[in-house]
Amino acid sequence: MADEAMDKRAISVAVTGATGLIGKRLCAMLAGAGHTVFAVRRAAAGGGKARDAQWDVQTGRIEFPGPVDVLVHLAGRSISSRWSAKVKKEVFESRGPATQRLCEFLAQAPADTRPRALICASAIGIYGDRGDEVLTENSAPAAEGASFMSDVCRAWEAATRPAEEAGIQVVHVRVGVVLARDGGALAKMLLPTKLGLAGPVGRGTQYMPWISLTDISRLLMRLATAREPLVGVINGVGPAPVRQHEFIRTLGKVVHRPTVFPMPGFVVKLLFGQMGAELLLGSLRVMSTRLPAGFTFEHETLEAAIRGELGLR
Repeated sequence: MADEAMDKRAISVAVTGATGLIGKRLCAMLAGAGHTVFAVRRAAAGGGKARDAQWDVQTGRIEFPGPVDVLVHLAGRSISSRWSAKVKKEVFESRGPATQRLCEFLAQAPADTRPRALICASAIGIYGDRGDEVLTENSAPAAEGASFMSDVCRAWEAATRPAEEAGIQVVHVRVGVVLARDGGALAKMLLPTKLGLAGPVGRGTQYMPWISLTDISRLLMRLATAREPLVGVINGVGPAPVRQHEFIRTLGKVVHRPTVFPMPGFVVKLLFGQMGAELLLGSLRVMSTRLPAGFTFEHETLEAAIRGELGLR
C-alpha cells in the first residue's frame, strides 16, 4: 500500500460509534499504527475507560481526555430493523439533530481545543433508488421526500455546516454495504446461504455497492492520517458494484452452496416493510472517484472481499 499521502507522525483521533462494526476495526487499526485513540462514549452511559471521551448527545457537548487532531463521527441508531414510526424517529434524531448539536458545540469551542478535521459517516442511501444510473460523488442526492434514507442522509450531511463555517475540515464518507463476518449484510446472509436456502432478492437485478470492513476501515484511517485531508464527499464503496443476483451467487460459490431460492419483492415488503423496500430492493450503482492519493483496495473483487472477511482462501 502506497503511503506518500500519510502523515508519518502519530496523531490523536477520537471516534464516536467506537463499539460499532466499523468503529471497533478502525480503533484497532489506528492504535496498531501507533496513533492515540479516544473512544467516544455517551456521557449518560457510564462505564468506559478513563481515557474515553464523553459526549452529551442532548447538548452536543463533547469532552476529550487530551488534544484531538481528528474526530471520526460514526454514531447512529441501527437501520437494520423494521422501520416503525418510533424507529424512524430514532434513526433521524441520532444522525441529523445529534450531529448538528455536536458541530455547533465544536464550532463554539476555542480553536486550540477542537479537532482540525471531522470525518463524518453518511450513506449511499442519499442517492435514492436510481436503477442502472452510474452515481459518483458529483451526482445529485435524491429529491427531498424521495425516500426516508435519502432525507436522513441529507439532514446528516447538512448538520456539519457549523463545523465547516468554523474552519474545521469536513469530509462526508457515504458508506456502501459493508461486508463483515460479524455484522451487516454478509453476516445476515451467511447462515441461510450455508443452509442452501438463499437466492436472489426481488428482481435480483438491483445494484449493491459493497465494500469490505477491512477496506472501509482502511479508507477512514487514510483520511484521518492524511497529510492534506480531503474535504467534501467521498463514496465509501468498493471498486465495482454488482447486481444482487451476482452477489448471492458469489457468496454461494465461496461457501459451496446452491442459491436457488428467490425471495420475491412482495415477500420482502411484507416481512420488512419500508426498510426492505429501500435497502433490499432499491438499486444504487455507486462508484468512488475521489479516493485519497495512494489508496488502493485490499479487496478489489467481491469474491476476494467475501473470502477475506470470512477468513477463507
